[in-house]
Amino acid sequence: MLTELLGKGGDLCSHARSGDVRCPLIVRPTSEDVVTGHVFQALGCLNPRWWLPDLLNTALGADRFRRRVFRDLEIRLWQNQPRYPRGLLPWEEGPTQVDAVITWENPATTVFVEAKYGSGLSANVSGDDGSSGFPSDQLIRNIRVGLHHAGYLRTGRRLFEQRPRDLVVLVLAPTTGHPLVGRYRDTARLLSAIPHSDRLDGLPRGPFVGELGYDDVNAILRRQSRFMTSAERRVVRDLTSYLEFKAGNPPSRSTRIATPTGPGSPPETRELPGISGGGCLD
Repeated sequence: MLTELLGKGGDLCSHARSGDVRCPLIVRPTSEDVVTGHVFQALGCLNPRWWLPDLLNTALGADRFRRRVFRDLEIRLWQNQPRYPRGLLPWEEGPTQVDAVITWENPATTVFVEAKYGSGLSANVSGDDGSSGFPSDQLIRNIRVGLHHAGYLRTGRRLFEQRPRDLVVLVLAPTTGHPLVGRYRDTARLLSAIPHSDRLDGLPRGPFVGELGYDDVNAILRRQSRFMTSAERRVVRDLTSYLEFKAGNPPSRSTRIATPTGPGSPPETRELPGISGGGCLD
C-alpha cells in the first residue's frame, strides 16, 4: 500500500511499468492479488460485527445477516478447493483457487469471494470447447464448487449425513453491474447452468450470489467506523484511501504481439488494448 500510494519501500522501473520486461516484484499496478491482500488483511484487523453483515447484505441486496459474535471466524486467501466431481462435468477441470474464503460456525457459513481488478471474470475453462451447452465461466465455476464444498451435492461418499453449510458467492471489483451476477441470481437460470443439477439437495437460502464495488466497501466502513476503536479507525482510513486510489487509477493493460513484416524479416511489435473477461482458466 505504501509503495503504491507514496512510493515508499521501492518502486517499479520504467521498463517494468511500461510492460517491456516482467518485474519479479509482486507490487505492480495491475496486480489483483496485491489489492486482495490489502483488503482482507485490513478487514481481518477489524471487529467483523461492524463490517461483515453489512458487506454481505449490501452485496446480496437483502438483509440476510445480522450483527453477532461470529464464532470461529476465519479469512483464508487463495485457497485451493476440492475438484468438482469429474463424472458430473462434460469437460476436464482442474482445482479451483478462490481468492478469499470467509467461514464461521454460528450457523455454519462459507463465503467465496472472487476479487477482480484489471480483468473481468474468465469466460470459460481451457478444457471446455463449448459443445456441451453448459457455461464454464469463473462465477458459475465458483458457485458449483461452493455448492459441493458446502454439502449441497449428493456424491454418495458420506458415512454420515451432515446439514449443508450456508453459502454466499461474491464478486469484488472496482465497480458493480456484472451481467453474470444478475444471471445466476435467477434460480432457474442457475440450475440450468449446472450439469446434473438434479444431484443437488436444494440451494442455500437466497439470494446467495452478489457483488460489491469499492465504493460499497468504503461507504460501509466509513459509516460503521464510529463504533470502532481508534486503531480500527486508522485501518479504515488507510484502506478506504487505498481503494479510492485504485478505483481512480485503473490499470492500463496492453498486449504486445509480434507481426512479421516480410519473409526473413525480424518481427515488429504493436500495442493492442487489453481484453477483459475473455481469459481461460486451467
